[in-house]
Amino acid sequence: MKKIEYTQEIDRLNKQKVYELYDSGAIHQLGVGTTKGLQDIHHYLFNGLYDFAGQIRKQNISKGSFRFATAMYLEAALKEIEKMPETTFDKIIDKYPEMNIAHPFLEGNGRSTRIWLDLNFKKNLRKVVDWEKVDKKLYFQAMERSPINDLEISFLLQNALTNKIDDREIFLKGIELSYYYEQPEY
Repeated sequence: MKKIEYTQEIDRLNKQKVYELYDSGAIHQLGVGTTKGLQDIHHYLFNGLYDFAGQIRKQNISKGSFRFATAMYLEAALKEIEKMPETTFDKIIDKYPEMNIAHPFLEGNGRSTRIWLDLNFKKNLRKVVDWEKVDKKLYFQAMERSPINDLEISFLLQNALTNKIDDREIFLKGIELSYYYEQPEY
């Protein structure tokens, strides 16, 4: 399998698509909390950039020493994740690390899943994450530990929630930070 390289050009083109997703209102048409909704987000963001945009991966992937859900069981895992309730903050937080472990796409999981998470919060809690309040290093440490204990990610995100659910600036700053989160450390 060809290694997918992070590039600033992909980021630039992808950010344009994210702004279009928000400004066109298409973001309000996406399925919330569903695999299909996540696929639609991914497809919208990466269509034309990756030939696998919106497609559930068929290969096994890992990051560092962490292996994400095995491709053979990924479809079944996604069906179980989709069944998880989203009625409270704690239930949404339970679901978020599970989707991260699934990592359904070859690339672009973090960016897509953070939008998916915010849509869950918006629909079910009438709140979204103000990502400016979430430290990159603490976020990644919390996400790494979240399969065992989600208290850290819960604490980080709970303290970053805002009721400014339709604030374009909050959304777009969150996108900018999402790309900052994904940039490789040099």
